[in-house]
Amino acid sequence: MGNGYKEMPPEDLRQLQLIQLEMLLEVDRICKKFNIRYCIIAGTLLGAVRHKGYIPWDDDADVAMLRPEYEKFCSVCEEEMDHSRFYLQTHSNTSGYRWGYGKIRRKDTEFIRKGQEHMPYPSGIFIDIFPLDHVPERMIYRKIHNFGCTVVRKMLWSTVGAKSDSKKIMRILYRLVSLIPRDFVFSLYNTLKRLSNRKQTRMVRILTFPTPDNGYYGYYKKWYVDLKDILFEGHYFPGAKDYDEYLTFKFGNYLEPPPVEQRQGHASTRYRLLPRDRN
Repeated sequence: MGNGYKEMPPEDLRQLQLIQLEMLLEVDRICKKFNIRYCIIAGTLLGAVRHKGYIPWDDDADVAMLRPEYEKFCSVCEEEMDHSRFYLQTHSNTSGYRWGYGKIRRKDTEFIRKGQEHMPYPSGIFIDIFPLDHVPERMIYRKIHNFGCTVVRKMLWSTVGAKSDSKKIMRILYRLVSLIPRDFVFSLYNTLKRLSNRKQTRMVRILTFPTPDNGYYGYYKKWYVDLKDILFEGHYFPGAKDYDEYLTFKFGNYLEPPPVEQRQGHASTRYRLLPRDRN
């Protein structure tokens, strides 16, 4: 048991990573069986390129799919996923869940992010499954689209921000916003999703996740469809064929590790791993 990321012993962090690796392999198995295109992204892809596995201090894993692939994946998981070990969590199947993307969680574990102790759903160790939606071609419309994404994201985040934001005025504002019914917020999300995909464009994004602060408000779709197998923790997973372009776009000089003081994962208030004899 731990009460914060900084106190998590290296051997516990490594065990957490290996539990997540189990989930990545389950995603890979399901996607291959049903011909679903997916890829590892963000810090997971960075770890694969720079470390051939996890970034040593990282405690999460990220997978992305274009929206039609994501919907298909969520559907087939109902029957195909190994439910003795894992469960898929989305806003459609989990009361109180307030994220616009799915998580696969490991049964019989726990990982509670700091500030989310009060969230009313099971919180096992997880990996994120992100849907990607199109963004407008013209910059003026893309900025408007980004504003809509930000509003919906803040509305969904409000139940966390009401308790965890460092500023009292923001906690009050988030508390007020959190009174908006969850179903209404997701109706706005569904409208945004529908409007985003009326037209195929060159760029995509996760609607309820910030984009890099570089003025693009999205990522080039080619990084999620033009793929190659990349070694990660002794297994091959699909990632951007031009990973250098993608990682540079997202992280800048990604080959240079951050300063030591920034080498940490997400703060947690408590976690529970599997018994050693079950790994």
